[in-house]
Amino acid sequence: MVRPAPLDPIILSNTATLAGCAALALWAFLAPLARMAQPLPPLLLTALGFAAGGLLGLGVVAARGRLGALRQGPVAWAHGVGGLAGFHALYFAALALAPPVEANLLNYTWPLLIVLLSAPLRGLPLGPRRLLGVALGAAGAALLLAGGAHFPAEALAGFACAIGAAMTWALYSVLSGRLASVPTEAVAGFCLASAALAFAAHLGLEAPAMPGPRQWLAVLLLGLGPMGAAFFLWDIGMKRGDPRLLGTLGYATPVASTLLLVALGEGALSWQVLAATALVAGGGVLAARA
Repeated sequence: MVRPAPLDPIILSNTATLAGCAALALWAFLAPLARMAQPLPPLLLTALGFAAGGLLGLGVVAARGRLGALRQGPVAWAHGVGGLAGFHALYFAALALAPPVEANLLNYTWPLLIVLLSAPLRGLPLGPRRLLGVALGAAGAALLLAGGAHFPAEALAGFACAIGAAMTWALYSVLSGRLASVPTEAVAGFCLASAALAFAAHLGLEAPAMPGPRQWLAVLLLGLGPMGAAFFLWDIGMKRGDPRLLGTLGYATPVASTLLLVALGEGALSWQVLAATALVAGGGVLAARA
């Protein structure tokens, strides 16, 4: 029998990086779908989104006969649940304790942190072209998100939570490469555990609510996309792709999300949006050519 030739590692890496890009594209739909789910409380929406994504993922894992992939050690569970649930908990705390514009701006330091942490934690070189690319992306996100931003001292706890959320997501993402032996199918279990934690927080902190037909549709779409498939694709991208490029391209998410909202009639196409799009695109091109 002739054995098939092994796939080129460069091709595998490029394919995994494309999977990470698909996750970034799906996250652009998070804001429109969250608006569609209003007025559900945010923690309940998080719990339902994680549950939908986890259950759909679990169905795929079961169909492939890979349920054994959910049996992982405590380090893998701490990394997976801590990254998914920890990020969302800190992000929602930031929105509750600080002005949303400023909190979102600080939260979107996570793409820059992914690029910078790729050197010490993954041993990947950066170089001036990559650093310039991520700087352009950061400038584009700041231009888009920072209109009228100010940082009052009384919101310091919220700002700390926003930075903590960014650091949590960056560490979760970059350290995924150090846990490459943990199969991507395990993400289904991490999503379900995160759903349980978010639902417990909802019961303790929010008034009970019952989704209507429109909210249930939004939850299903969240589970299919930005709170389901996106986490699996991001895991593939971070474990086997180029985290430096994916970090730089992460700044395309808020721009694409804003463009979607504009297309849905919930915003205007301003010069800031166009300039941010150009900066993020230029930064992505620089990083890709590096």
